[in-house]
Amino acid sequence: MTTSATLAAGLAAIAPAADGGGFEPPSLDDFYPQAFALVGTPFELNRVMLVRIIMTLVLVALFGIGAARAKVVPGRMQNLLEMLLEFVRKNIAVEILGEKYGARYAPIITTIFLGVFFLNISGILPGLQIASTGVVGMPLVFAIVSYIAFVYAGVRANGAGKFVRGALVPAGVPGFLYPLIIPVEFLSTFVLRPLTLTVRLMANMISGHLLLSLCFLATNALFVYATAQLKVLGTITFVAGIVFILFEAFVAALQAYIFALLSAVYIESSVHMH
Repeated sequence: MTTSATLAAGLAAIAPAADGGGFEPPSLDDFYPQAFALVGTPFELNRVMLVRIIMTLVLVALFGIGAARAKVVPGRMQNLLEMLLEFVRKNIAVEILGEKYGARYAPIITTIFLGVFFLNISGILPGLQIASTGVVGMPLVFAIVSYIAFVYAGVRANGAGKFVRGALVPAGVPGFLYPLIIPVEFLSTFVLRPLTLTVRLMANMISGHLLLSLCFLATNALFVYATAQLKVLGTITFVAGIVFILFEAFVAALQAYIFALLSAVYIESSVHMH
């Protein structure tokens, strides 16, 4: 954040607009645009909410069409969708939870992975250009879903009493340490886990959006407002922006993978009380 602010300040100084507009650096305000529909109601829509709706419809449509057109000999689209499902099932669910529990919880883990990925990747799609997971609401929803799956799996596999005891009191801890261990384990397991899932995803999407915006706004400012000697810097910022697009696509997939992987790890820890 500090580096971005410093670079933006420098660009504002070297590339002032002729009309006095100057260079306007990106900010967190990008994630809180004005509502444009149903204003003043609980259902008001702004740009971020619209992106969420669009990407959700795209995700549902892709798999709906893929399921409706499924064949014994799959085509390209069916192959791609099956590869995605198999990747999550084999490399996350079964790898972490084993065959029995992996098959049971693969649907929820797959839903988390695909939901996070599609809402992340919108940050680099033309016309959308913002990851709606950069606002706390959506990462928090995914974290709550993960948390509910964690608690449900533990209670179903071990019973409520054994699950709570196993979550709060690690095996082998002597009784006189319970007053110290139980509050720490409660905070770590039931508070910090969903919180860290939320913050990790949100922070990565915010930083990626700000970097991309800074590169392309700087490119525009240097090409349009800078002196001839400085216009070459616009080429550098433009190339940097292209590189960051590719990097942000990687981060979008990586964060979806990490979120799904940690969800599977948490479910595994509640099923197999170590």
